[in-house]
Amino acid sequence: MKKIGLMGLMGLMGLMFIGCKHDGFTIEGTLEGGANKTLWLEEIAPEGPMFIDSIHMDADGHFKYRYNPPYRSLYNLHSSEGNYIVTLPDKGEVIEVTGKYENLSLTYKVTGSPESILLWQLQQYTNDGSKILYTLVDSVNSYNAQLSAGTIDQKTFDALKAATDSVYHAAFVEQQEYVCRFVEENAGSLSTLIALYKPFNNRALIDPRDPSSIDYYDMVLNGLEEKLPDNPHTIHFKNTTEHLRSALARQQENE
Repeated sequence: MKKIGLMGLMGLMGLMFIGCKHDGFTIEGTLEGGANKTLWLEEIAPEGPMFIDSIHMDADGHFKYRYNPPYRSLYNLHSSEGNYIVTLPDKGEVIEVTGKYENLSLTYKVTGSPESILLWQLQQYTNDGSKILYTLVDSVNSYNAQLSAGTIDQKTFDALKAATDSVYHAAFVEQQEYVCRFVEENAGSLSTLIALYKPFNNRALIDPRDPSSIDYYDMVLNGLEEKLPDNPHTIHFKNTTEHLRSALARQQENE
């Protein structure tokens, strides 16, 4: 057996390092108000959330974390329990995140990862819908207060409430159409799993109880089976779709 010289060995180790370097992804960034605070990285695994690690930010609010995942998956980055962003990294990507630590989901921006950018765009649209929803809730609360105080009568209240309900319905339909279009245009991406389950005011935009929803479940499944056939998310979602199909069939039999 020929001996490998020192330079040859170093070259081989360098190739091994380069090969490993691109297996994982890096997520980094700087968050306003994040000095010396902590972020938490969590995988959205097929069976449910799975904690990965905590990430400590420096005095400038900067952080950097590298992870080698066993398969392509979705990841939450939390600044608090209910304040998080969803990313969809690919191997070799360096994802850069900016925003405000205390209000991450409403202020963040992401670069360096095309499918994480897709999810950012989806979140931005959801944020716009939430702003409309908060305005409508404030309006209804104001109408109730005025009715209780006697500054408006019941007829006026009913008219104002009907107008507010109309705006709510329009906002819901707009969000629903966006989510459906997102699923159609991004078939084969795990990002469609996030879009499929998006709610509006705790109401499913693609309601699994609606028989027409199976078309979108099939669309997501067909895309994933074509592009990620062996991915655990695809296998798990196939079971989910089959169970939904059975439930809808039973529902129709009972009607």
